[in-house]
Amino acid sequence: MSPEVTRLSADELIGALDDLTELLTDTVAGGASIGFLGPLDPADAAAWWRARIPAVRAGRLSVQVSRDGGRITGTVGVLFADKPNARHRAEIVKLMVHRDARGKGLGRTLLSAGERAAAECGVTLLLLDTETGSPADTLYRSAGWTAIGVVPGHAADPAGTLRPTTFFYKLLEG
Repeated sequence: MSPEVTRLSADELIGALDDLTELLTDTVAGGASIGFLGPLDPADAAAWWRARIPAVRAGRLSVQVSRDGGRITGTVGVLFADKPNARHRAEIVKLMVHRDARGKGLGRTLLSAGERAAAECGVTLLLLDTETGSPADTLYRSAGWTAIGVVPGHAADPAGTLRPTTFFYKLLEG
């Protein structure tokens, strides 16, 4: 049975800051290249999440979470475009699965939830990027995403080593 994935309101995000902070620091400690260098200070992770609250409140960012026994085990964000000529597209951001919840299909479940959330808002084009050759790269390819191209040395992994990044898109029915 797939875990339930729910969308957080801004107030719910505030209430979940401890779990989200722990998830973010664990994801970075596990080597995922999601924009942070390791080791990630929990105070910096909490500040990053707090900085997302205005976008969630404004409806520019949708944050979906999965829980196991009340504890957040994964998250995915959908960042909606704010330009008038781009309202048909959004970006999947910060797909994270806690290390002790990996290998059970949770990443795919969260990705599908993000895709559904975008489609429900009228989005017909999704974009994302990830470290080339990473487990996330494999997930996106197997979930029907189309690779656009690879940029060498685009982003540093948590250890600070520059890695290539693959950019993807997916067309949604609309």
